[in-house]
Amino acid sequence: MSAVSESGAKVLYTASVDVTGGRGGRATSSTGSLELDLTRPAQRGTGGTDPEELFAAGYAACFDSALQVVSRREKVTVGPTTTTAAVSLCTDEDDVYSIAVELTVTAPECDQDTLDELLELTDQTCPYSRAIRGNVPVVITGLGRR
Repeated sequence: MSAVSESGAKVLYTASVDVTGGRGGRATSSTGSLELDLTRPAQRGTGGTDPEELFAAGYAACFDSALQVVSRREKVTVGPTTTTAAVSLCTDEDDVYSIAVELTVTAPECDQDTLDELLELTDQTCPYSRAIRGNVPVVITGLGRR
């Protein structure tokens, strides 16, 4: 049984990526559009990207798109937006690893109060936010027109 069939959700799209060699290996998507070397965060500067960068890119893209969906539903013109995701790899005193996320959404044409309301709704809508809620600390900051 698959995770999708367990959830009862209708599948819209499935991405599949093979990784060989873990954090110091290579990632290749089933479509061939993604082929890249992976690197450990401690070895930055040696080429490649790390899983935290990949997660940050996916989360930022998903959240920014969800913001556009929410603004259309709410009939609000938000203007151009940029979403930056900063994903931190963390460890506690027992050497247990975790991640933490800071999202910063810049929308210079949207007034601050409206943006704050939209971001709350977006956090409830975005699949990445929904998937990690209660397990990964996320701080969302909006930078709108004052």
